[in-house]
Amino acid sequence: MKLSLKIVRKTVLSLAFLLLVGGSGFWLGRTVQLPSTSSVNWRVDRAQPAAKNHLDLSMFWDVWDRLEQSYFDRQAVDAQKMIWGAIQGMTAALDDPYTVFLPPKDNQRAQEDLNGFFEGVGIELGYRDEILAVIAPLEGMPAKAAGIRAGDLIVHVKDEAKNVDVDTLSMSLPQAVEIIRGPKGTPVTLSIIHSGEQEVVEIAIVRGTIIVSSVQLDWVEGDIAHLQLFRFGERTPEEWDQAVTEITDKCSGGQRFNCSGIILDLRNNPGGYLEAAVNLASEFIAQGVVVKQENAGGSVETYSVTRRGKLLEAPIVVLINKGSASSSEILAGALKVRRQIELIGETSFGKGTIQEAQELGGGAGLHVTTARWLLPDDTWVNEAGLEPDYQVEDDRETEADEQFLKAIEVLNENNN
Repeated sequence: MKLSLKIVRKTVLSLAFLLLVGGSGFWLGRTVQLPSTSSVNWRVDRAQPAAKNHLDLSMFWDVWDRLEQSYFDRQAVDAQKMIWGAIQGMTAALDDPYTVFLPPKDNQRAQEDLNGFFEGVGIELGYRDEILAVIAPLEGMPAKAAGIRAGDLIVHVKDEAKNVDVDTLSMSLPQAVEIIRGPKGTPVTLSIIHSGEQEVVEIAIVRGTIIVSSVQLDWVEGDIAHLQLFRFGERTPEEWDQAVTEITDKCSGGQRFNCSGIILDLRNNPGGYLEAAVNLASEFIAQGVVVKQENAGGSVETYSVTRRGKLLEAPIVVLINKGSASSSEILAGALKVRRQIELIGETSFGKGTIQEAQELGGGAGLHVTTARWLLPDDTWVNEAGLEPDYQVEDDRETEADEQFLKAIEVLNENNN
């Protein structure tokens, strides 16, 4: 299924609203004339819409006037930024890190991330216990090469060229992206705490060109397909179809799948479009419900298999870890529930809510949580995550990929 950024309203299931690092107005019926470069004066129409007459906005305008009249650095008083900040405060009041207002620059960057090409360090950001965290470092990108891991907490950021030396406490995701992302060849230092550890360590990263590949296919032991899905983005459907075609060309033989099987690797996959998860699940599931969406009023929508898949008979195991989230949890969970496919690795991230990306005027955007999603058996994975059938920790002291080796072992055992 081809996805387009030109769609005005689309459903997204993404950690950090798909802002890969590395990779607004509080209108209320007001009209704002922005200041010129030579003046900080503006005119504000404070007429309130009839439908909002029950709201007391006197304090809002009182603070506005006090800032306009009293703030020391008059050049810093920017009407547009104040309006955007007011909206960001409004969304922050919901205490939901995934409901966010995106000023035009941030909204454009979110779209660039889905296109999969930009400059930065190459990490997916989210929150752990309200602390800025690395959901997943991108394969082959500067952050992972420097030692950044899934689950790392980012407590401080330093960039001398930007004159930035700040703690991340209370930092929003757009602010973090603005600071950490930058031109190729420039350095940034992240102070992080590795998952399960207490010591703060500084990791210097030189930014590079970030190319986000959705799918990668390799062959192991001759006829085991290692199918890695890194994200559910703009180019995923095309890249996925190419990989599946290679698998079927190699493994098809009459009515049988003539290869040992597929290791579907969803580790460090932070998610993406709901529709993409359903489409990819349809590759492996013959019929029935893939995921359910429970809306605010309690109504439930079901998303079922959309097509006849090409890998319905293929033996499969699925790899997950703490960086597997949202759409990747939908795919893994649906395979487990509907086909009893075994999961191997670590407990997944646990993000069970749905965000709708809405385009606003002037290039701004709003990502708002509109629903939660449930597996076909009504399980809600939010915060709890998916539990693997085989719990295998990645031993960072060895060069071996213990989780991947276990997947090969289980797949071969299932074939005997």
